Amino acid sequence: MPQAPAAVDAAQPVPDIDRLVHEPARLMVMANLYVVDSADFMYLMRRTELTFGNLSSHLSKLEAAGYVAIDKRFAGKRPRTMVRLTDRGRAALDAYRQSMERVLDSLPVR
Repeated sequence: MPQAPAAVDAAQPVPDIDRLVHEPARLMVMANLYVVDSADFMYLMRRTELTFGNLSSHLSKLEAAGYVAIDKRFAGKRPRTMVRLTDRGRAALDAYRQSMERVLDSLPVR
């Protein structure tokens, strides 16, 4: 029986991947925030297609890690939640991108 190619090592877990960023919904949120100064909650809901509860939960986790800052205010009588990526969050996404590039670059070309 033929042996698997030596490149199988590339499939090993990558220790420097930030699992908080790696989760698909949080990655979508952070990627959307990466390209803007800030965004309101409803904009993020539309862009990510997450439900109110899901987005709120993911934002809470990102805020606890210091990756996003959340500012709740009123626009007239309506509440408005603004979210921005912090410097720490921007650095985390940059590091995540570099880690994923290393993983993908190590894969053999077929």
